[in-house]
Amino acid sequence: MNIQSPKRSVKDMVKAMSPTVTLEMVAREAGVSPATVSRILNGTAVVSAVRKEAVDAAIAKLGFVPNPVARGLAGGRTFSIGVVTQALDSPFYGSALRGIEEKLLPLGYSPLFVSGQWDAAVETKCMDVLRSRRVDGIIVLTGRLTDKALKAYAKTLPIVVTGRKLSAPGLAALYCDNVEGARLATQHLIDLGHRQIAFISGDPQHPDAIDRLQGYRNALESARIRFDPALVAEGGFYEASGLQAVGDLLATRKRFTAIFAANDQMAVGAALGLSRHSLRVPEDVSLIGYDDLSSSLYSNPPLSSIHQSAFELGQQAVDVLLQMLAGEKPVFEVPAPRLVSRESCRRLSI
Repeated sequence: MNIQSPKRSVKDMVKAMSPTVTLEMVAREAGVSPATVSRILNGTAVVSAVRKEAVDAAIAKLGFVPNPVARGLAGGRTFSIGVVTQALDSPFYGSALRGIEEKLLPLGYSPLFVSGQWDAAVETKCMDVLRSRRVDGIIVLTGRLTDKALKAYAKTLPIVVTGRKLSAPGLAALYCDNVEGARLATQHLIDLGHRQIAFISGDPQHPDAIDRLQGYRNALESARIRFDPALVAEGGFYEASGLQAVGDLLATRKRFTAIFAANDQMAVGAALGLSRHSLRVPEDVSLIGYDDLSSSLYSNPPLSSIHQSAFELGQQAVDVLLQMLAGEKPVFEVPAPRLVSRESCRRLSI
């Protein structure tokens, strides 16, 4: 007689091969209470570095994988964080997303990334999708949603938004001082003896572009240099727009000895535009950008820029959101922009 064994599912076989590691087992291994392990995983524990290291080591040794469903049922959370970015392929926003991901994953949270494409209507749909997924909170990277809309969303779940000056219950805004950063960039060129300084702006509806134009004008005014609208070319925060902007500036036949581009991507395009017109950086035209992307160090020549770390901004947005989820009043300070001087700018010979 041929007696067949009862069929076993893949799940049963995996379970038989790998016994489930529980939170209690991690706690015993680390020498702490299960509640402490839970709070560390949730990012809400205030414990010593030694205890946290002991828990991390126990998790690694036992191969513990937190169960987000069980955790959600216990605390009313999904342990997922929504993130509304604007362009997934952007070097700046890509760095911010990496910072968010690297901060969330070790804590057992899952980030859900969606792209608003610089369109308020699309961003609204993104917010609806994330809310339908019952995310615990949402990080909005600048975007086109109105302040009124963001305040309304914050009534239903915690919101952290970057690039805004905004205050409301359930909402925290991380504002980078773009006015001061642009002033620093322009002042650097002025200190090098430049007086005819062209400016490549970003999208005129983008708050960063508006603030950076203001910073450029503030530096000129402080140095008693007349603002010339003909030396301002509109870009779009991407490389091709910087290339086009240089063509537009040269077409005016206005003399300029330096260019301040409102981000590094446009500065790269501007460098190519200058080269195509047989103008050298920095021998003929000095050039400075904004954001200090990692690639700027490897431009030819290395690009001077205003440092604003998108990676750090993303990580700080997570820290602030976790404080809010823990029921705490968020405490944070966005680092001030700083000048990074490299070989793309030179002192003007008189």
